[in-house]
Amino acid sequence: VQLQASGGGLVQAGGSLRLSCAASGRTVSSYGMGWFRQAPGKEREFLASINWSGSTTGPVDFVKGRFTISRDNAKNMVYLQMNSLKPDDTAVYYCAAGRGSFQYWGQGTLVTVSS
Repeated sequence: VQLQASGGGLVQAGGSLRLSCAASGRTVSSYGMGWFRQAPGKEREFLASINWSGSTTGPVDFVKGRFTISRDNAKNMVYLQMNSLKPDDTAVYYCAAGRGSFQYWGQGTLVTVSS
């Protein structure tokens, strides 16, 4: 499974971005999919995940109410809608896929939020 994250960029605080993750090589409709991020000098942190049927875990408290995960199994895609972005959201965002655990990772897409 190959994962390609996209949609990152520079945005002002309060703005929105929608990240996309395209899966290829194998259908991931039966896989769990997740989003993580890693800010400079910090460890990678979990944001949210979604199983094959659309049930979600998270988002975690520090992005709850602002970030939403979704997926389109027909397109082999997973999305992260990010609203009300803050400078603290600046990070490289990664998508991941797997069964039971996340075995497959994308290369990440950089999100920079300016104040």
